[in-house]
Amino acid sequence: MPALSRDEVAHLARLSRLDLTPAELDQLDVILSAVARVAEVAAADVPPTTHAVPVVNVTRPDRRRPSLTQAEALAAAPAAENGRFRVPRILDEEEQ
Repeated sequence: MPALSRDEVAHLARLSRLDLTPAELDQLDVILSAVARVAEVAAADVPPTTHAVPVVNVTRPDRRRPSLTQAEALAAAPAAENGRFRVPRILDEEEQ
C-alpha cells in the first residue's frame, strides 16, 4: 500500500469536507503509517480470521414432534378471538 503524503491527506480531507487541523493531519499520518506496516506483515499464505479460536454453534437437530393444537394453545389464553390470541392495542390509529 503506497503511503499518502501529508498534502494528499489534506487534499482528501478537503474533498471530504473535513476541516482538519495541522495536528489532526499529523495524527492521520501516524495512523496511515501504522496501517501500512500492518499491510506489510500480512502474508498471502495466512488465511483471514475473525476469531482467535474456532467458534462452533452448538444446536440440536430439528425434529418434528407433537405440539399443542390451536384449541389447546388458546385454552389458557386470557382472551381469544377468531382462533387467535386477543391482545390490547398498543398503537393509535394514526401511528400505524
